[in-house]
Amino acid sequence: MEYILLLLLGATLIVAGIINMKGNISTVHWYNRRKVSKADAPRYGRAMGLGTLIMGASTAATAVLQMIFDREAIFYLLAAGVAVGLTVMVYAQFKYNKGIF
Repeated sequence: MEYILLLLLGATLIVAGIINMKGNISTVHWYNRRKVSKADAPRYGRAMGLGTLIMGASTAATAVLQMIFDREAIFYLLAAGVAVGLTVMVYAQFKYNKGIF
């Protein structure tokens, strides 16, 4: 039961990722999407959504596995998922926003 908040965070990130992947980039802070053109908005949304979805899935999977096995090594899954998700998001920022900020 102690990992229920981690599971809720994962579920929230998954939902936000799906919303972004459908083309709605309103969940991305305005400052991080201000240079994205209208034509690139769907591709930017898919890339940012994929990064968010990866982080959410790894967070939810970590929570579920921790509830079942309760091993500290499972948090490496969370670290790997966050690293991959952030890499995808930084790539999207550089490609479609012409820089991180």
